[in-house]
Amino acid sequence: MANQLAAHVTARHRDRGLSLARYLQGQWLPAKRVSLRPSTWDGYRRKIELHVVPSIGHVPLRRLRVEHLESLYTALLSDGRADGAGGLDPKSVLEVHVIMRKALADAARKGLVVRNVADGAEAPKRRRPKRVVRAWTAPQLQAFLLVARHHRLFAAFWLAATTGMRRSELLGLRWEDLDTDSGRLSVHRALVSVAYKLHESQGKTSSARRCIDLDPTTIDVLIRWRDRLALELHRTVHLGDYLFPTIEGGPTHPDLFSQAFNRLIAGLDVPRLRLHDLRHTHATLLLKAGVPIKVVSERLGHATPGFTMATYQHVLPGMQAEAARTFEALVTASTGFHPVEDPVEAETTSETPPKRGL
Repeated sequence: MANQLAAHVTARHRDRGLSLARYLQGQWLPAKRVSLRPSTWDGYRRKIELHVVPSIGHVPLRRLRVEHLESLYTALLSDGRADGAGGLDPKSVLEVHVIMRKALADAARKGLVVRNVADGAEAPKRRRPKRVVRAWTAPQLQAFLLVARHHRLFAAFWLAATTGMRRSELLGLRWEDLDTDSGRLSVHRALVSVAYKLHESQGKTSSARRCIDLDPTTIDVLIRWRDRLALELHRTVHLGDYLFPTIEGGPTHPDLFSQAFNRLIAGLDVPRLRLHDLRHTHATLLLKAGVPIKVVSERLGHATPGFTMATYQHVLPGMQAEAARTFEALVTASTGFHPVEDPVEAETTSETPPKRGL
């Protein structure tokens, strides 16, 4: 009993001297590793190391006050960039605040602090920048694919263009995810780079885990790629193999895939887009062709059609104009009715129309 009491007193004494840096880096981050996606955890780690520890990491956890956090946020807004080139944008500072609020909530739950002071701290408001979506036209996309067909990973670029898949989803595919008979592709994992190391995750969101229908040409492209891959590997392609591996058979690093894309478009007379903009190109071309927003949203793995509509609202004005002309044709073409022609006079009757009340 005496030993337990002494251990309890020692633990309380240690907690009183616990600094914010020691709590975040020695206790909170290690505990969160099991519950967070690797990319999310690494983002937390980097923000704590770069922005929190150098400024207020020395403050004892129990003595942390609202003023400490608000002073941190102000300093980050004015001079928070690691390269010394000015302040962080409000979104980045808000992300630091969110991390601190979560960490201090866990500290309060464990009895390390009396209350979560981050709840009372004023944080920057999220300013949603105007979303700028860049996409190729159909001829520009065709010009890219014509050049890309000579690249080893042409099938991957083709699949990115014809499905709008995210880079991480594309490179996380395995042959077991492809059903050539039904022409469907199952997307339920992602290959991401965290500090340049590869990690597999179960997809960005529940809506990201989806099935995508493929056209016959795409199926043929993938079957031909499988045959070529078997020759490269000198063996049969297994269901558990990555769909788009390196020559050695391992996973293709996302950064290297993006670099290959950049090299391919360097000599083309097309707008300079990112690899991710193949996704925007897929969605934009489908919407302009009249494919319903809900169908496009499902193919992209968006959480809601509303998000798709907000992202690609630049396409909607032209679609609405086309909808107006379509409805005009439905009303006038099939009946011969035209509202600006002289109307046929109604037959007169001797009956007096009933009076209507005001």
